[in-house]
Amino acid sequence: MIRLAADPIHRLPVSPASRLYTFIHALSEGSAAPSIRTGEHSPMTTQITGTVQSGTDGHPLQNVPVTLYEAVNGPGTVLGSARTDAGGRFTIATYRGTATTIFYATAVVSDRVVLMTVIGAEEISPIVINEMTTVAAAFSMAQFARDAMLEGGAGALRTAAAMCANLADPGTGQPSQVLVNPPNADQTNALRSIRSLGNLAAAVVRQRPGFAEAFFALATPPGGPAPTDTFQALLNIARNPANNAGPLFTQSQGVPSVYSPPLAEAPDAWTLCVKVNDSGDVNYMFGGPANIAFDGNGFAWISNNVVQGTPDSGTFIMVLQPDGRPAVGGEGTVRSPVFGGGLKGPGWGVTIDPDGHVWVGNFGWGVKRENPFHGSVSEFAPDGRALSGEHGHQQETHRVQATVADADGNIWMASYANGRVVCFPKGDPERAIWAESGSYPFGVAVQEAGTAWVTNGGGLGWPDANPGTLTRFRIVGEGAEKRLEKTLDVGVGYATKVVVLDSQGYAWVASGGDSKVYRVSPEGDVSPGFDGGGIDTPWGLTVDGDDNVWVANFGKMGPIHDYTTAALSVLAGDTEKNRRAGIPVGAPLSPSTGYTLKSAGDPVLLQNGEPLYTDGTDCFDPLMRSTSCQIDRAGNVWVVNNWKPRFGTDFEPASGNPGGDGVVIFVGLARPPRG
Repeated sequence: MIRLAADPIHRLPVSPASRLYTFIHALSEGSAAPSIRTGEHSPMTTQITGTVQSGTDGHPLQNVPVTLYEAVNGPGTVLGSARTDAGGRFTIATYRGTATTIFYATAVVSDRVVLMTVIGAEEISPIVINEMTTVAAAFSMAQFARDAMLEGGAGALRTAAAMCANLADPGTGQPSQVLVNPPNADQTNALRSIRSLGNLAAAVVRQRPGFAEAFFALATPPGGPAPTDTFQALLNIARNPANNAGPLFTQSQGVPSVYSPPLAEAPDAWTLCVKVNDSGDVNYMFGGPANIAFDGNGFAWISNNVVQGTPDSGTFIMVLQPDGRPAVGGEGTVRSPVFGGGLKGPGWGVTIDPDGHVWVGNFGWGVKRENPFHGSVSEFAPDGRALSGEHGHQQETHRVQATVADADGNIWMASYANGRVVCFPKGDPERAIWAESGSYPFGVAVQEAGTAWVTNGGGLGWPDANPGTLTRFRIVGEGAEKRLEKTLDVGVGYATKVVVLDSQGYAWVASGGDSKVYRVSPEGDVSPGFDGGGIDTPWGLTVDGDDNVWVANFGKMGPIHDYTTAALSVLAGDTEKNRRAGIPVGAPLSPSTGYTLKSAGDPVLLQNGEPLYTDGTDCFDPLMRSTSCQIDRAGNVWVVNNWKPRFGTDFEPASGNPGGDGVVIFVGLARPPRG
């Protein structure tokens, strides 16, 4: 490590942008730099070439220092640097082609202009560094950026980089083909949003008079300092997407469209979303994805209710790679979709045990022949091989919903149709134990190995929203004497669904019947219900690394209802950070609309290009009725489209589930979960 803290040039700057600017200029001139690790001396084996430019219209930025880094869990490793020529071109000689984590490159044009391109785990050449790649970097790396440096664990950074490539192509500086094509394109507003953000940054780069000051003022976080450069401004917007959303849109309308066409209508918040609906086989499309479990490689295992466009139970689940593409198999890995093991109308239940085995609860939908007689749970190896028989594991289960593994490998299930909580100790169905839980148990949350909380909602909530209860069980006894003992039973909410636990052991319960979320202490004290922030018939919950609670909303049930305002919501947890900001527990952190995703003018289409509704009616709601939201290791929030927006569509609700289409991923929006 080279340190020249005594060099006078390093004592002058005070802002993060100025520090980085000084460091890069010193490095590109051959001087030493402070507090940044440089790579070990090795023979140069490769070259990275590229262009620093504004927009994609041949506006080069000359005499700009560019630095190539490998991100690590601490100060970045510098792999090489160069300056751009009159055409904005650069060449960096380096000695490494594959990163332990990821590569990225910065271009420090001035104190006010810092641009970045995230390259990923493999070096590519040539690259483009411009405003579009900078927007993508700021949003995808929102949880890992420290000033304009990236740091974090390898798996998390690689997942974030993969999602970054879904936003912008580092080789062209254009929006990615994922955003340009369905199910994104103008079926969502994400493509136009990233263009508008790119236009805001471009106005600073091209030194529009007085613009930087106005833009940085609007990008100042509540109670925080104003940004001093473009990357920090975009990072602030990514972390505070509802802050000054309207004024930022107005400002974006008043600058040239370097990236076109931009947004035509103001967003509720400046979130960037990627919608995915490729199951891996167009003959088995998404139809009511219900819940997600992430495995140790960051792959998303997704339970799927029905055959799209029918009331019939699905017999398959999907597995997506960390960037949302279907898993392709090969060399003993899983391929999507996955069949067998007794899958029959997978419901909300999906979990991964300590051995990497995947367990899926089967509920059964639609007409009688599609409903499992007993219900079951299916078990799969990490490579997708079925480990349960033709009808799944049926011991004591009847139409299973939540399915959760604890740290000891005990598998807990909410056996909805017979009112039981069922546990397979150490994952052994032959040793199943059970206890009466309550009326129609649905959600399960593991407190610690051998202890779990269960919601009993009195039914799904339509046509009646019955009172709910929350029970807690623990495993007691040994061997053949092992049993479940109830340790808590309290009344909570109406038509309750999912329960999650925060780091302090408080249970949070989604209560769809009165559109609230309740917090229950370990002793059973129930808080007043929390609402606001776009909460509308909450169903799914998850807790982020800051102990805030994210809410997936299903919308009001009933044949006449059309949930066209679908949203993701978030409530404040009891944390020091929130207390310092004066934010009480349960206060909404999302805007009054929630975090939404609108169409930019085109109707939503299925993976095969057909309309969402079987009657051909256009739908302009890419975010639909949701039963689950889950946060991956990079802070991306995955929200399932479980039911179509129009409740009484395709067929009568009593006949089955009009399964929604795909998954919407809010990029970099949440603090990654702990552990």
